[in-house]
Amino acid sequence: MKTFSLWCDYLENSFLDGEFMELLNLGIINGATTNPAIFKNAILNSSAYKERLSKLSTKDKKQRYESLAIEDIQKAADKLALNYLKGDDGFISMEIDPRLHSNTALSIGEAKRLKSLVARDNLMVKIPATKASYEAMYELMKEGTNVNATLIFSYEQSVKCFEALNLGLKDFRKKNKGLKEPKAVISVFVSRFDRLLNSRVLEKNKLGIYLASFAYHYIKEQNEPNIKTLFASTGVKGDDLPKDYYIKELLFRECINTAPLDAIEAVKGKKLEFKEPLSLEELHQKLEQNISKDELDEASKFLLDDGLKLFCEAYEDILYAL
Repeated sequence: MKTFSLWCDYLENSFLDGEFMELLNLGIINGATTNPAIFKNAILNSSAYKERLSKLSTKDKKQRYESLAIEDIQKAADKLALNYLKGDDGFISMEIDPRLHSNTALSIGEAKRLKSLVARDNLMVKIPATKASYEAMYELMKEGTNVNATLIFSYEQSVKCFEALNLGLKDFRKKNKGLKEPKAVISVFVSRFDRLLNSRVLEKNKLGIYLASFAYHYIKEQNEPNIKTLFASTGVKGDDLPKDYYIKELLFRECINTAPLDAIEAVKGKKLEFKEPLSLEELHQKLEQNISKDELDEASKFLLDDGLKLFCEAYEDILYAL
């Protein structure tokens, strides 16, 4: 992986042939991510899918959705293949059915099934970081599957994800010496904290950065190059902040930032400079000045529950429309 990576948090079939390739060829992005909300927006609002839908023989709604989504994932994977072969990321993430987030066995089975259907080495299977998912992350890494651990809103989630992924990676190495090793990212969500808590803290639009920095410190200190911190939810709402605010504020070494198109457009052509995260001591001081532990724990739980709900609703909306 590069010292810093920027992945596109957007996917749509016609976009892949146009602006996506431009950003990729310019070296601005070197990976991409998806989630049910992204596919909902693409499939239900883009004319690119209507003809493809009309040609599908199956009436099963989930199969219809997966047929469209997997075709896009494969297309993106093929366009990112050169990056992947050069070791310059080149990953595309696809999330399992989010409705399975509380069932370990079904999550593992779903991840394996999607991996088989996509059949691309640079696929990252995206798994929500719930209590039931840590074992799934371990099993998938142990078998050589690239994993994107997502919807992380707490330091505890970051630690548990790393422990599960790292144990799986170690077990993979024991039995598969010489084979290409799986990689993983731990996707720490940022801006949703600020949108939720700005009215209750002294420093606006900083809390998400402080919390993400804690996770970054922990993951970097583990010194495992196959498991990286990924900063997610880095788009801004409204006009009070520059579109690239979170990209610039979290431009740390050896990490990944996944951003929406408007944020990526905002950094295009600019010279980005690395930042050093605040020290752990400084971060603890900042948190104590802004929010209590109980308030933070409550916000983390709310945001995780809300994120799961939104992804499940987006998934259901797609199926209902198909």
